[in-house]
Amino acid sequence: MEEPKATWHCWDDMPKERVNDLLSRRLITGERMMLAHVYLDKGSIVPTHSHDNEQITYVLEGALHFWLGADGAEEVTVHVGEVLVIPPNLPHKAEALEDTLDVDIFSPPRQDWLDKTDDYLRR
Repeated sequence: MEEPKATWHCWDDMPKERVNDLLSRRLITGERMMLAHVYLDKGSIVPTHSHDNEQITYVLEGALHFWLGADGAEEVTVHVGEVLVIPPNLPHKAEALEDTLDVDIFSPPRQDWLDKTDDYLRR
């Protein structure tokens, strides 16, 4: 059996995928996890959606306001240095309150992001 190989990545060397006018991203995918840099311009909206993937969002720059749950009744704003853990299948929506860079970690990887079938983001 062949030994697994490590891979090395440099964010600055990776092209940004422009998903819509206000959102772009860079992705690194392992066998069981996905790491993304998500760049959201102020006012960018991530429409309400849910997925089978567990998600951890860590804000490096800016701020994201989230609405959580089917009715969006729970609200939280995630600022620089703060982390939001979103369990699988929890509906959520987000808005960038200022230009924002966040790190999203998904387990397992988001197949819809890899296949570019994430239409909710591409509108």
